[in-house]
Amino acid sequence: MSYNFKKRIIVVEDHPMMLKGLVMTLNAEHGFEVVGKFNRAEEALQKLSELKPDLAIIDISLPGMSGLELIKNLVGMHPNLKILVVSRHEETLYAERALRAGAKGYVMKQEAGEEMLKAIRKIFNGGIYVSEQVSEKLLLGLAAGQKNLSQSPIDLLSDRELEVFEMTGQGSNTREIAERLHLSVKTVESYRARIKTKLNLENATELMMHAVKFVENEKKEI
Repeated sequence: MSYNFKKRIIVVEDHPMMLKGLVMTLNAEHGFEVVGKFNRAEEALQKLSELKPDLAIIDISLPGMSGLELIKNLVGMHPNLKILVVSRHEETLYAERALRAGAKGYVMKQEAGEEMLKAIRKIFNGGIYVSEQVSEKLLLGLAAGQKNLSQSPIDLLSDRELEVFEMTGQGSNTREIAERLHLSVKTVESYRARIKTKLNLENATELMMHAVKFVENEKKEI
């Protein structure tokens, strides 16, 4: 009988070993059951109504539709669905965007495990889960006023452009970014061109320097 009361969870993660680890951790926890695992956002959307999950665990970087776009689609289709982001991307770069998209929490992959389970419990209890550092940053931003928050040039970047920008700052070249995001080299080059335009950067060298500095500054803030 207790089986019927388990919280139904789907996991959307394109790295096979990470997906396997998340599923094992969740299924080993009393009261949780993974009812669907996907490596593409589009697959998750197709199966959502059939599976009727209580919670979706989503990575940011996915082939095709990004994790942030998936969150927006899921919220639009099923407003009551709880969503937790588990990602390797810097929390300081993406947590606010994920929350704005409709997620209820953000956990870094290297902390997935007990930290993820703690986040899930808090979300099911009606709370929002981010690290103390990010929570403080968001509160300080609110105290400063939304107008100040929207003045950063980085806010002009789309979610996918921010991914490319972050990876550039971490030292990845165009081909490496294309492989990691399952995009063509030409598509990544287009994203880089748009980033340069939006940030008023003259060339690839300037883009690299700006991206490295930005990523380093974000890490210092936490």
